[in-house]
Order: sequence, then C-alpha cells, then structure tokens
Amino acid sequence: MEIEETIFQKTKIDFHKLNNIGFVKKQNRYYISKNILNDTLQIIVEIDELGIVKGKVIDLAFNDEYPFYRKESQNGGFSQIVKAEFEKFLTYIKDNCTISYDFTSNQANRITKLIEDFYHDKPCFLWDDLPQSGVFRNSQNNKWYGLIMNINKNKLTNGSKMVDILNVKLPKDQIVLLLERPNFYPAYHMNKKNWLTIILDDSLSDEEIMTYLKISHQFTENIH
Repeated sequence: MEIEETIFQKTKIDFHKLNNIGFVKKQNRYYISKNILNDTLQIIVEIDELGIVKGKVIDLAFNDEYPFYRKESQNGGFSQIVKAEFEKFLTYIKDNCTISYDFTSNQANRITKLIEDFYHDKPCFLWDDLPQSGVFRNSQNNKWYGLIMNINKNKLTNGSKMVDILNVKLPKDQIVLLLERPNFYPAYHMNKKNWLTIILDDSLSDEEIMTYLKISHQFTENIH
C-alpha cells in the first residue's frame, strides 16, 4: 500500500476545506506544495476530482523527483528523514481537510449509518491488529449480528484487491440458496453453517443487504 493510501484510508476529502490550507485548483484538480529541509526539496500534493491523493518529492537542485523515500530497502539516513517529512505533510492535510469514516468502502460506511439509524448500534473495534474489523452487537445483550472486515478478495474468490465484507447470520436453507448467487460466499472466519459473507462493493443494493441484517438481528432478539 502506498504512503498516501495508508494515511488517507477511512477518510474522505472535504473539498470545501482545501482552500483553507492553501490548495489551488487547476482545472479539476487541487494542488499544494511545501519546501522542506532548507529548501532543498519540495513536496507536491495533488488531489483529483474523486478525492484520490497523490504526492511526490522534487529535488530542487535537479528539478527531478526524489524517489528513494518510497523504497523499503532504504532503512535509515536521509531517505527516512524525507519520508518522515512527506508523511507529516500528508497527515496535516488529512487532519484539516478530510472527514473520517469507520470503514474503507462507501457501501460499508452507508450500511454502518443505516444500522445506527435502525438499531442505534455502532461498530465495536475489538482487535488492535484488525483496526478495520467492526462488530455490530445487539446493545440489549451484546449478541453479534454483523461483522464488517477489510480483507484481500483472494480469500474468497479470484482477485487480489482489498475489499470490505459483511458477515451476517441467516437460516441454513437461505444460506444454501444465496451461495448459488454471485457476491455471496461461505462465511470468512466464522461458522459457515450459520453465517454468510457478502462483499460490499455495490453489487447488491443497500436495501437488499439491510434485509439480511434484519434477519441476522432477529437471531439476537429476546436472547438474554
């Protein structure tokens, strides 16, 4: 994962705030720059119309990009100083110009909001080593009815990109039928007889997903 992706994950650019810290709009993109290390290098950050952040460091003596801070093999010295300055500037932009979300994908965040509206439950992040894994529990008895995780798609099917998934508890006969459809998979890291995994990539509507969450929530009702 690139430095920009790591710093800006689980956030969304608030374009109205970019001007406040000095971004300049050119056509459909926004730019900001900052000289570092006694004006020997310059960080240039670009944000496109989709909110994707890209940055680079220019060596002002040669007017060329300085690439070494991105190389994993550079384990110290000047390149690590440059990397720290680059990360510091990106973090400043994130802190001042973004809105934070619980999960990576838009659909996962929309589902989270719908769960809060319907059931008044917010995700619980139980594991320090899995910061993008949120459990939804019935606030009356702490029983689980949903789990959103960010995993590599190859753990479920073909593909190698990271995706948000939702695990829900459903009747066994319904699980059998849904597994015949695209976008439904045997539960990842849960009991496959009682739980089902759905990829949250907008292949299914929010409304359909909420119907499965409603069924899953019903398993937790009146249980003490």
